Amino acid sequence: MAEERDYYEILGVSRDVTEDQLKNAFRQLVRKYHPDVNKEPGAEDRFKEINEAYQVLSDPEKRAAYDRYGKAGVSGMGGAGFDYTTMDFSEILGDLFGFGGFGGFGGNRSSGARRNAPRRGADLQTNVKLKFEEAVFGADKEISFSRDEKCTRCSGSGAEPGTQKIKCKTCNGTGEVKTTRQTVFGSMVQVTTCPACNGTGETIPSPCKQCHGRGIERKTVKKVVAVPAGVDNGTRIRMSGEGQPGSNNGPNGDLYIEVSVADHPFFRRYENDIHLDLKINVAQAALGAEIEVPTVDGKEKLRIPAGTQPGKILTMKGKGVPALRGGTRGDEKVIIDVVTPTNLTDEQRTLFEKLAVSLGTETSVGEKTTFWDRLKEVISGE
Repeated sequence: MAEERDYYEILGVSRDVTEDQLKNAFRQLVRKYHPDVNKEPGAEDRFKEINEAYQVLSDPEKRAAYDRYGKAGVSGMGGAGFDYTTMDFSEILGDLFGFGGFGGFGGNRSSGARRNAPRRGADLQTNVKLKFEEAVFGADKEISFSRDEKCTRCSGSGAEPGTQKIKCKTCNGTGEVKTTRQTVFGSMVQVTTCPACNGTGETIPSPCKQCHGRGIERKTVKKVVAVPAGVDNGTRIRMSGEGQPGSNNGPNGDLYIEVSVADHPFFRRYENDIHLDLKINVAQAALGAEIEVPTVDGKEKLRIPAGTQPGKILTMKGKGVPALRGGTRGDEKVIIDVVTPTNLTDEQRTLFEKLAVSLGTETSVGEKTTFWDRLKEVISGE
């Protein structure tokens, strides 16, 4: 007579194994020796041995009796020779083999309710092109995009007008097909989506000629989007409920509009500030001047201080871009460029020659006084 193996040895665990460790070990062995997976000779007997060991060791009372007396301690408690059909394997085997339910092992877990539950529609994305000023101040822009909408011929039913859907004969309206298999545990029921109705529980004898039974059709939709002030390249605007329609009375998805802003002929944006390059002449730089400069609000007067140097930045407060989520506007930064004349008239040349005599021909290195300072002094007679 062959020597009976120790239950702990059968499951490959130590005698101080925890409940979770025991369960994990059992899962691994089930994957390897389940008769539906392993067709080798002796696999079914090995599987029965594994289940016998697990039934005892997973029960605290039986495990205590086994630890003290061996198999004799559990012989009257449903140990060796137990009926496998009394065990509940649904939690373990369901994950391993994808069965929807197990006859005799905890009932049938139908997925029909989940399949027919309301589902949110997919989100859509499009884009809108703005002028520079539209991005600064905001604008109402018309956009067009494609999405699915209820078929106008069948009102979304999918059936040709004058006809209707009928209960699926394959699944009797449940949306599921069940296949029963006999195993060492008893009846195992595999639940799959009905191939005839794709899980809807209904079929369409006369599909709509316009949407071919889908109940929806692709359409180009036009909407007006309110673009807020202060948007920039890459800003995304969400229009709630304007995406793809939901299924089974689920909510629609959303529409996301990505903003792109056209370049401006002379304005440049840096965060919420607007930069402008401004060219002035030598006299304006030396003497100072009040000139009109462009802003996004229109022309504004700007005071050029006497002795202004090339590259100087003058700030026009509040003439920039509004903060997207509220707050103060940015500024306009005017970067000065002093232009040296190249094509002088006779009168201008005469004046510059006189100015050259007044300024002198000496040069210096390291002095803080600049040419523009000296020019200012000469002109003002200081």
